[in-house]
Amino acid sequence: MENRSTEILKTAILMEKRGKAFYEKVAEQTASAEVKKIFTMMAEEEQTHVEFLSKQFASYSRDKKFAKVELKFDAGVADAILSGDIKKQITAASFEAAAISAAIDMETKAIEVYSKQAEVATDPNEKELFLWLADWERGHHKVLHELNEDLKESIWYDNQFWPF
Repeated sequence: MENRSTEILKTAILMEKRGKAFYEKVAEQTASAEVKKIFTMMAEEEQTHVEFLSKQFASYSRDKKFAKVELKFDAGVADAILSGDIKKQITAASFEAAAISAAIDMETKAIEVYSKQAEVATDPNEKELFLWLADWERGHHKVLHELNEDLKESIWYDNQFWPF
């Protein structure tokens, strides 16, 4: 039977690969150049996570400890998602809006998994890795949530849902 660290690494790699596949599919199917750009960047970031996690899996499998990995955060996706142009190209009831909603759910799950593993990690490198991943996913979640809220307000306004 495998230990918890091996299992969480496998789960994390699978989650990131699924996220990447999802983002690639949305990028492929959207008619909006801005939306395509955003979801392509999200897919690339998920691939970065897969690479980090795969290196950790290899290190842990070989040495039964986590390797120190230089980690950096790129705010490029956040800046691009929050641009006014993308908000203009997505309607609240569109395929892209549904994809954003689904992406929020995926990011929420990733945050939960990574945060929980960081809490129970005893290896400082493992803790650092999962805290970093949770923070990066929180960044994704934040911008997707803000975009979703803007889209929701737009549809409420367009359909005169406001009580005043």
